[in-house]
Amino acid sequence: MNSASKNHTGSNHPAGENVLRASHVAKTYAEGDLRTEVLSDVSFTLRRGETMAIVGASGSGKSTLLHLIGGLDTLTSGEVEVDGRVLSRLSDAERGRVRNRSLGFIYQFHHLLPEFTALENVCMPLLIRGTAIAEAQRQAAALLERVGLGARTHHKPSELSGGERQRCAVARALVTRPACVLGDEPTGNLDEANAEQVYALMLELNREIGTSFILVTHDTRLAARMDRTLVLHNGVLQEPARV
Repeated sequence: MNSASKNHTGSNHPAGENVLRASHVAKTYAEGDLRTEVLSDVSFTLRRGETMAIVGASGSGKSTLLHLIGGLDTLTSGEVEVDGRVLSRLSDAERGRVRNRSLGFIYQFHHLLPEFTALENVCMPLLIRGTAIAEAQRQAAALLERVGLGARTHHKPSELSGGERQRCAVARALVTRPACVLGDEPTGNLDEANAEQVYALMLELNREIGTSFILVTHDTRLAARMDRTLVLHNGVLQEPARV
């Protein structure tokens, strides 16, 4: 489906605008005299409400690219703009605020805080933002209900199944209604049935909320369901349109 044709009725973000832009992004790691170029001159834009998959062999730089566009690592050269803010021009504190307000993150391993309940984990991004506790709990509970965990809000991660933990992680990434969610193999640690459930949930929430998604995945079947697929090969981004 072309992203321009979607109707994101629940979106807080106007459709049609670019939510993320990477311009001539490069990353080289140096250790002594050894230099390893991981990414070379990567450029792309992502529109609001658009879904994109990035595929490529292990070690091709997919996770590095995700960390760079999420402001979690520093560029060697180039520029990343998120929601109109160029990350390299911001202080660490300002980048942190952009990540909290404009981005959500989902990883292969859920990274839920083990000592907190599902509700408390999903509340965290709102509390960091400064939302009142009662309102944060209300919004978190509503989204947990939406992802099928309404009866599990007071369970800790150790009391949830693998699929439930990952759905909780999806809820945490989306609770602030970010402009874009970055997913690094978000279904890679799940069996096929749970992976399909989580993936379908992300696409459904994309349609309802209007959040853009960039997902790094090795699963070409899942990638084919995204609006666009980019292939990272030897640090160079290619757009064959079909995988």
